[in-house]
Amino acid sequence: MPLLGCGERRGPPAQKIGIESFGHLSMRSWQPEDRTLKFATPGVKDKPMQLTNDGIHHFALGEFTVTALNDGMFEASTGIVDGLPADAVEAQLTANFRPLPPRITVSAFLLRSADRTVLIDTGCGGNMGPAMGGVLRRLDRLGVAPEAVDTVLVTHAHIDHISGLLTETGAARFANAELVLHEAEPAFWLNETIAAAAPEASQKSFALARSCLTPYAARTRTVTDGASVLPGISALHLPGHTPGHCGWVIASGNEKLLVWGDVVHLPGLQFAQPAAGLVFDVDVELARKTRRRAFDMAATDRLRVAGMHLDFPTFGHVISAGDGFSFVPEVWTPTCG
Repeated sequence: MPLLGCGERRGPPAQKIGIESFGHLSMRSWQPEDRTLKFATPGVKDKPMQLTNDGIHHFALGEFTVTALNDGMFEASTGIVDGLPADAVEAQLTANFRPLPPRITVSAFLLRSADRTVLIDTGCGGNMGPAMGGVLRRLDRLGVAPEAVDTVLVTHAHIDHISGLLTETGAARFANAELVLHEAEPAFWLNETIAAAAPEASQKSFALARSCLTPYAARTRTVTDGASVLPGISALHLPGHTPGHCGWVIASGNEKLLVWGDVVHLPGLQFAQPAAGLVFDVDVELARKTRRRAFDMAATDRLRVAGMHLDFPTFGHVISAGDGFSFVPEVWTPTCG
């Protein structure tokens, strides 16, 4: 398989920062070239105006404030898609005005209430190059110190979701946090027999999961499907991408949000083509069934969703569209409440 990120480029130019490992694949983190707009006001010195937002988006959900934190974006290739030929993938992405090679955004979420400070995933930390790891920088910008986080909910143990758990020295970053994840996740990644039998290309993923989860062993809580993990927060098992891949349902008053982890990696493709899997799905067929089930549930129940790889700031709704589905982003309003 060619290196991810190689091939014809369409769309805005980008800088590639490093080559990082994701299981048996390589991919390049993506960073836009510096594009600032100069504007002049009579009598006022010219100032640069950034064309992008700061990767922090607050959303009020009953008694919770949910904050989407962008971690960065990496560039992949059409070769990561399982179940569709490359020309069909390119055609669908192009029809939806997506760049080629495709880019995958990464986000995590901060939940705050009167007495809780909760993270859902932690981003890439320092493991996927300097263009990634934005979750930690944005927490710092918000004044949320690592020791203030009381709970980390993990959707699954992949590099772009748990690497922020560790400091640069390999210690637990969130010294006061309980780690919560579905019971099938550590049962898979920390199982030495499964790890030993895994393909050589996957050994890095097992080693990374072990290094990130082990420092939290004394304060890890595993849960099952439907379990209430904190007041207003429950687990929704969404297996396939990994055995313990888990969404988190946040409910307060009449408001509800499903943070569904990696049900979708390529929103410009997988809503319209739910059968399009990813080569880093542990069980690609189960992941396909789970994706369609999640789409059906969200569309039928008119459930607001958010995901780590949906276009930032990720909040929106799913609707049926022909044989597939479509994503309707949440309409932005100028206040959190």
